[in-house]
Amino acid sequence: MIGTTAPTTGWFARLEEGLIALLMALMTILTFAQVVARYVFNYSFVWTLELVTVLFAWLIFIGMSYGVRVGAHIGVDALVKVLGPRTARVTAGIAAALCLVYALIIALGGWIYVEKMFSIGIEMQDLPIPQWVPRTIMPLGFALLAWRFAAVLWDVIRNRQTHLLGDETEDALKLRQDVEPTSTDRP
Repeated sequence: MIGTTAPTTGWFARLEEGLIALLMALMTILTFAQVVARYVFNYSFVWTLELVTVLFAWLIFIGMSYGVRVGAHIGVDALVKVLGPRTARVTAGIAAALCLVYALIIALGGWIYVEKMFSIGIEMQDLPIPQWVPRTIMPLGFALLAWRFAAVLWDVIRNRQTHLLGDETEDALKLRQDVEPTSTDRP
């Protein structure tokens, strides 16, 4: 797992994880209520699909930075694994810097987009909410992602981290060792 300087156990990490859990719970409850209303009571809430879609978008944008924090994003690191430690660290630094620049560009573009939606003043189709309100997650989510990549880059610079991605093979082997029965457990 990647050890970044971004808080992994503090109040912000708990807030992030709580928000992710809340979004998933709300999506589940709303979808379940819609199914029950439709098939049991022959009634439908017209706004449910739009709200669940917005909640899902928020979940994605918050989840991408969470994935960087816990090292859950996948990537192809076969080339990086054959490099020497210094070259791998330089490669990780370049990759983190490029990811940081990308996230900042999209955050800025998202902010411009939200400003335009605000100036237009269009409401959502089924909910009486201006469209710019749920779309604020785009610049916020990418700003949070940029912060996470900045933390990764800082750790690479300080030599606390030598790679950008988690090692799925290593994690799987650790899980297998934890689950594999010992010789005394066998019949």
